[in-house]
Amino acid sequence: MADSSLIIDRIVIVGGGTAGWMAAAALAQAFEGAGKTVTLVESEAIGVIGVGEATIPEILKFNARLGIDEADFLRETKATFKLGIEFDGWRREGERYFHPFGVFGLDMEGIAFHHFWLKASAEGESEPLETYSMAWQAARRGRFVHPQGGPQSPLSSLGYAYHFDAALYAGFLRRLAEGLGVVRHEGRVVEVQQAADGDIAGVRLDDGRIVEGDFFIDCTGFVGLLIEQALKSGYEDWSSWLPCDSAVAVPCERKESLSPYTRSTAREAGWQWRIPLQHRVGNGYVYSSAHISHQQAEDALMSRLEGKALAEPRRLRFATGRRKDCWKRNCVAVGLSSGFLEPLESTSIHLIQSAITKLITLFPSHKDSEGLRREFNALMEEEFVTVRDFLILHYKVTQREGAFWQQVRDMPIPDRLAAKIALFEETGRIVRRDHDIFSESSWLAVAAGQGLTPHGRHPISDVISHDANLGRLSAIRDSIWRTADALPTHEDVLATTMNRKAF
Repeated sequence: MADSSLIIDRIVIVGGGTAGWMAAAALAQAFEGAGKTVTLVESEAIGVIGVGEATIPEILKFNARLGIDEADFLRETKATFKLGIEFDGWRREGERYFHPFGVFGLDMEGIAFHHFWLKASAEGESEPLETYSMAWQAARRGRFVHPQGGPQSPLSSLGYAYHFDAALYAGFLRRLAEGLGVVRHEGRVVEVQQAADGDIAGVRLDDGRIVEGDFFIDCTGFVGLLIEQALKSGYEDWSSWLPCDSAVAVPCERKESLSPYTRSTAREAGWQWRIPLQHRVGNGYVYSSAHISHQQAEDALMSRLEGKALAEPRRLRFATGRRKDCWKRNCVAVGLSSGFLEPLESTSIHLIQSAITKLITLFPSHKDSEGLRREFNALMEEEFVTVRDFLILHYKVTQREGAFWQQVRDMPIPDRLAAKIALFEETGRIVRRDHDIFSESSWLAVAAGQGLTPHGRHPISDVISHDANLGRLSAIRDSIWRTADALPTHEDVLATTMNRKAF
C-alpha cells in the first residue's frame, strides 16, 4: 500500500501571469471532481513580463480543451486573427518572405508540392513560393476566413492563431480558473520551505502565512524561485547561438490596417516585432546589447512606431537557454522559469501550453515518480531544442550587413541543424522528428525565405513534363488567388464572430 504522505492532493502554483493562470485553469479542469485542490500564489506588487501576444495554431487546442468560446475569447482579450509571420529584411534589406500557417500549393504524385516548384525554378519558370500560399494571399489582402471545405479546397489548408493582450488573457483565465475552484492567495513569497528529503513543502508569504502543498508549479519567471533558487536545477545557456540578450517593448496607437499577421523586421542588432490587436499595436525590439546600447535600442524603437506610444517603454534582460531539469523533485517549471527563447516564432505561450499539456498527461499519483520525471524532462528538452534550432536557422542563413549579422552568419551551429540544412541544400528534403512542432511547410518557408536553394529535388517530380508542371502550378496559383480575392476582410470576420459592429 502506498505511503499516504506521498500522495499528491494539494497542487500549488507559485506565480500568476499568463503561465500561472494557464496552468491553474488547465489543472483545475483536468482534476475537477478528483479530490485535488489547486491553489495559486501571486503578488500584485510583482510585475509580469506579458509581452507574448502572438501565438501559433496550437493555442486553439488549449482554448478548446478549456471549453472557451472563440467569440468570448476575442472580446475579452482584444484578440485578432493571425495567418502567419511576415519577415522583413531578414535575408537582405528590402526583401520579405512569409511563414504561413498552412501548406504551400497541393501535394502531387505522392510527394510534397515544393519539389514541383523547385523543378520549375530549375527550369527558369518559377514564381515566389508565397504565390502558392493560401494563408499569405489572404493575409496580404487583409482578408481572413476560418478553415473550411474539402481536401481540394484551398481554404482547407489554412491554419490560424491569434494575437491577444496577454494581461487580459491571464485575467480571463483567472476568472475561469476561480470558477473551477482555484483558490488565489495574494502575497509575495519570502521563503521556500523544504522537507528533510529536499522536496518543497510550502512557501511563506510576506505577511507570515504559509501555503503548503504536495506538488508545486513554478511560474515565477526568470528568477525561478522554486526550480532554481531552491532546487538548483541548473541552466543550459544558448547565447552563443542566439546572442540577443535584451528587449524593449511598448504599445502604440494603430495607424496601419488591422493585418491578420505578425511582422518581424530585421534591424541593426536584432529584430523588431509588430503585433496588431483590436485596441493597440504591440511593438518590441529584441537585440544584442553587445552591438547596440540599451538607450540606442529604445530610441530606435520609439522612432519607428506607427502611432503615439500608449505607455512608457519597458526594458527586459534575459539569457537564452533552458533549465537542465524542468521537473525536479516535486516541482515543475512552466513559462519563463523553465527557460527563454526569443519570441521570433511566437513560441513563448506555446511552450507554456506544451509544458502544461505534458504535465497533465504525465501527472503522478505519488511524489515518488522518477520515471515520469525523466520522460517529461526528455520531452521538454526535445521541444526546447527544436525551437532553438528553428530560430537559429533565421540568423545563420542571411546576407544582411553589419557586425551583428556577420557574427550570427559565421557562428558554428548545432550538429543536428547543420545536418538538416545540408540535407535540404543537397536534396530539397525536409525531415522532421517525432516531436517537431513546426511543419514541413514551416521549415520550408524559412529555409527558402532566408535564401537556401536546394541543388536537387525528389526524382518523382520529373515524371511530369515541363509544360504539364507549369500548367499545374498555374492552376493551383489561380485557384488560390481567386479564392483569396473573394474572402471577407479581417475586420468583418472579427466583427461577425464577436457579433458586433465593425470597428
